[in-house]
Amino acid sequence: MDNYLFGTFASLSWTLTLVVTAATLVTVLYLAAPMWLFTVVTTALLWLFGAPWWLWVVALPPLAILTSPAIRQPLLSSKILAFLRKSGFMPQISATEREAIGAGTVWLDGELFSGQPDLKKIVRAEYPDLTPDEAEFLDGPVARACEMTDDWQVFQSRDLPTAVWDYLKQEGFFGMIIPKEFGGLGMSASANSAVVTKLASRSLPLAITVMVPNSLGPGELLTHYGTDAQKQRWLPALANGSEIPCFALTEPGAGSDAGAIQSKGVVFRGEDGELYLRLSWNKRYITLAAIATVLGLAFQLHDPENLLGKGPSPGITCALIPTSTDGVVLGERHDPMGVPFYNCPTSGENVVVKLEDAIIGGQAGAGRGWQMLMECLAAGRGVSLPATATGGTQLVARAVGAYAAVRQQFGLPIGKFEGIEEPLARIAGNTYLLEALRRFVCGALDSGQQPAVVTAIAKYNSTEIWRRVINDGMDVLGGAAISRGPRNLLAHGYMGTPICITVEGANILTRTLMIFGQGAIRCHPHAYAELTAIQSGDARAFDRAFWPHLGHVLTNSVRTVVLGATRGLLAWPATGGRARRHWQRLQWASAEFALTADLAMGTLGGNLKRKEKLTGRFADWFSWMFLASAALRRFEAEGRRTDDVALLDWTLEHAFEQMQQARVGIYGNLRLPGLGHALRWTAGLLARLNPFSTGPTDGLGQRAARTLLEPSGLRDRLTQRIHQPAANDSALARLERALQLCTDAEPVLKKLKAAMRAGRLPKARPAELLEQAVEGGILTSAESDLVKTAEAARSDAIAVDSFSLSDYLRGAVTDAEVPQADAEFARPPG
Repeated sequence: MDNYLFGTFASLSWTLTLVVTAATLVTVLYLAAPMWLFTVVTTALLWLFGAPWWLWVVALPPLAILTSPAIRQPLLSSKILAFLRKSGFMPQISATEREAIGAGTVWLDGELFSGQPDLKKIVRAEYPDLTPDEAEFLDGPVARACEMTDDWQVFQSRDLPTAVWDYLKQEGFFGMIIPKEFGGLGMSASANSAVVTKLASRSLPLAITVMVPNSLGPGELLTHYGTDAQKQRWLPALANGSEIPCFALTEPGAGSDAGAIQSKGVVFRGEDGELYLRLSWNKRYITLAAIATVLGLAFQLHDPENLLGKGPSPGITCALIPTSTDGVVLGERHDPMGVPFYNCPTSGENVVVKLEDAIIGGQAGAGRGWQMLMECLAAGRGVSLPATATGGTQLVARAVGAYAAVRQQFGLPIGKFEGIEEPLARIAGNTYLLEALRRFVCGALDSGQQPAVVTAIAKYNSTEIWRRVINDGMDVLGGAAISRGPRNLLAHGYMGTPICITVEGANILTRTLMIFGQGAIRCHPHAYAELTAIQSGDARAFDRAFWPHLGHVLTNSVRTVVLGATRGLLAWPATGGRARRHWQRLQWASAEFALTADLAMGTLGGNLKRKEKLTGRFADWFSWMFLASAALRRFEAEGRRTDDVALLDWTLEHAFEQMQQARVGIYGNLRLPGLGHALRWTAGLLARLNPFSTGPTDGLGQRAARTLLEPSGLRDRLTQRIHQPAANDSALARLERALQLCTDAEPVLKKLKAAMRAGRLPKARPAELLEQAVEGGILTSAESDLVKTAEAARSDAIAVDSFSLSDYLRGAVTDAEVPQADAEFARPPG
């Protein structure tokens, strides 16, 4: 018996030892403790539990080697580095790729990519509002420009009215980003974005006309890189609109691959001893080109005589060319989806300009064009198009919500049918999300960040979400959405959506190459340093990056298992309250994403960038973590409003559902060398059994949809950035009036229905019973008049446009009717 008890206690002792040891080491790894601390803890455990001598011999020497860089580097790191350089396993990065990857900064995207995000940084991230001057500009000149613009007439006449052009110049709309010292408005990114958001809710051609001079182009490039003389010459004139800029980058052979530019400029010395450029180019899709007075041009610079001392081919360069210069060809227009803004080809042959005046930055700017473009796009991509998408989405939410509440079928507002609730919930949730994303990203830009990956996430996802929202809006409005005319608020936005998808980096490229392709190197805590060390052969730098990277993988492996097993419950949330579980699941998603990304990078190496279906799924997972963070930041910044909870919950459940789809897709298609599709039947199966989310429930979708169906402070806040016309006969004002009247009349209609159920009135349409109800004392005369007014407003709001044949044909302008000044623009190329 004594021997039996001793054996039992000994067994229990060993079990306890193993449990304590495993729990301690797992905790150390979970908390990402440094290697020296892991070694200290391991040594303490060996001593505490009286480990046998052979276990000390097995454990301590490897730990000592890994802890000491002086021993580790020559013994291990140098050999691993030599193998990686010889094998070609790691991707080679060209000079242009290196400039693109290195452009801008890493912001909170680095936290999410790490797998161990400091969520407090997200909670504390800048979330600025407009200054009093900016708010005054938005409520004054911006609102006035919107009132002056009739979008239907813009499409009919194919241009903004002259009065609107003049007003935009007068009020400085073309110089919003130009510093005040040069006559510009010196606006923040937040204000620039808010202006475009409001303009886009009124007219897409109006928004595009204003956004283009305030995004990548002469104004921005000169502000950051121009010489003093160039700034003094151009910026005041750009700010007051006396000079109209465009920027020519895209050409037939260089679209997404902008580095393949063939336009060229050759340096030569003139008879006066000065340096000149002889330029030739063929560009297309250049907004404002046909009316531009100054052309920003990206080209390959050649210096055969090495007059600049930078070799025969300094590289891509940016220059300013007055369009009045001999050899510049303008005058034709593209027709992008019928949306009437100036988008044009331009070419030049043997165009000669003085080098110091033309190249942005003078001689010092020669060959720096690609760097300039990447740095400016790193910030600018997060402003104009996300703002356009946000303005369009808020307009859809306002208009479609009102229409769904006013339009009736089978005796009920269509918004009460579950089939309509589904798209309404998506519209409401995505509207909440896009404003959160816009404010979140602009906060980063205004704080001095230039987060290239974040702005790519913002551009891609905002325009894709806008595409889904406008499609949902078109579905809900049905025939009213496809019948064009002054009453139609959606058709022109629907027509213009592909433009937003395509420009500033086509979305397919942005998703598959930029968000994850660039993010995997730039946002990863160790990958960029490793690649740089491998390419340069720097053993010490490689040692400093490689071993922490291995520790990073181990930590995220432990975090993935622990957080997955507990569905994130052991994660420390950034805040408490209703958002607590969302923060915890975000930690879980980040840890597993980081581990899976490292697994793909570590097994596929340079081949990963050719697996674009996989990188696209990684981009989706990464993007939706960031979008979830933006929504959570908005909820915190706006004081955790109780009436916002349904929208926050819908948005987060949808975000985690999108991450889940990407997660399952990666595990189902990531082939590991030697193991094939092993992940599909292991991690893939576990992912299906333990999902991040299965999406918003029907009940949650119903609560989200109902935020759009009646007047409320929440509905006003959700759509606060749009322009709401003052004229009572505008399409949006008709819907708003009908919504308010129908909401006011609802209690009266309930009284009528109750009287019908009680047998006091016959079964009929309520509008047919008003006189009888008044005579029977069921309704007052005022209540009857309210219902009549509401029904008249309902009929007016859901009416669609129709035209006489002569009016309809008047919209088909013939060449003979085109003014001579515009005839060149109307004529097809060639």
